[in-house]
Amino acid sequence: MPQHNRNTSPTRPAASPALVIFALAIGAFAIGTTEFATMSLLPYFAKDLGIDAPTAGHAISAYALGVVVGAPVLTVLAARMARRTLLLWLMSMFALFNGLCAFAPSFESLLVLRFLSGLPHGAYFGIASLVAVSLVPLNKRNQAVGRMFLGLTVATIIGVPFANWLGHVVGWRWGFALVAVVGALAVALIALLAPRSPPAHGSSPLRELGALKHLQVWLTLAVGAIGFGGLFAVYTYLADALLLYTQVSPSTVPIVLAVFGIGMTIGNIVVPWFADKALIPTAAGLLLWSAAASALFTVTAGNVWAVSVTVFFIGMGGALGTVLQTRLMDVARNAQGLAAALNHSAFNFANALGPLLGGMAIARGYGWTSPGWVGSLLALGGLALLLVSIQVDRRSKTARPAR
Repeated sequence: MPQHNRNTSPTRPAASPALVIFALAIGAFAIGTTEFATMSLLPYFAKDLGIDAPTAGHAISAYALGVVVGAPVLTVLAARMARRTLLLWLMSMFALFNGLCAFAPSFESLLVLRFLSGLPHGAYFGIASLVAVSLVPLNKRNQAVGRMFLGLTVATIIGVPFANWLGHVVGWRWGFALVAVVGALAVALIALLAPRSPPAHGSSPLRELGALKHLQVWLTLAVGAIGFGGLFAVYTYLADALLLYTQVSPSTVPIVLAVFGIGMTIGNIVVPWFADKALIPTAAGLLLWSAAASALFTVTAGNVWAVSVTVFFIGMGGALGTVLQTRLMDVARNAQGLAAALNHSAFNFANALGPLLGGMAIARGYGWTSPGWVGSLLALGGLALLLVSIQVDRRSKTARPAR
């Protein structure tokens, strides 16, 4: 397995590892804000553009589709590019297209721009994870990735509620403008702090595509694609459920969204510590946790205090992203760039699948709490796939000839 400790880096970073990871986390903050704020802004742009909530949910799916497509394509095409240079290009693209979303004249144009703004997402997180891991000892990989992901989780505490507040007070377009500004700040910080190192020796599109030869890569991606859909099934329609089912005031919605973000942040602080000691059991525990929390949503949604606790629990399950990121690094061997990026393709497949199935349940008259059942079933589906992966690992070790 490739080593990820500091001593194997081609050149030492000019800035401390903590500052480099902070710069990467600002980019994650921008991405987290647009990914989750679009869901919280859904009631506002749906009304402004004259569409219903399930149709507006297609904007979430368009972004997710952009991630699914962009992560492998951009990572493979840029395989020979230095990681710092690639990060700068990716975040610049991200800031530009999110800025243009603020000026979308119609829902159709918004769909196109959401797709384009999603293209750099997966490749950015994949390359940023590899950079973060290269700065720390091998036994702290999950914690390094978790600290970088804190940018995304803090976005759900600060960026998303603030964007939701902007959408309520001055209009949903300002939420996308906010993301563009933070993206531009990330570009400046990465340019200033990220290590200048050449591309990894032997890097090529063909070597990156080699990740697709490994069954465990596909199984791990499938765990995220299905299992993480549960979180998105609930979160996408959370603002509508709070307004129409729980019947809270619009000013309460950002507070509950912040509670979700606090749950994600605590999850990404605590869970990586366990994952560095027992990665697979931690992943299984998170999927069970998510299944239970999503089911709990269906019975607590009528009370703002009870549903806030449930939303906190659902947010903690978001740490699955960090855990599976490291799992992919283990099973991809020398094709880690593509595998790391595909993790976000998988999660944004989940970001498309969850809202689609949750929207279908609502449209068929099962009510605003029905995404909770959808989410629980998806988390259990992810757990089933993880168990298959574990079994494949066991059989592979059994079949391996003794030396």
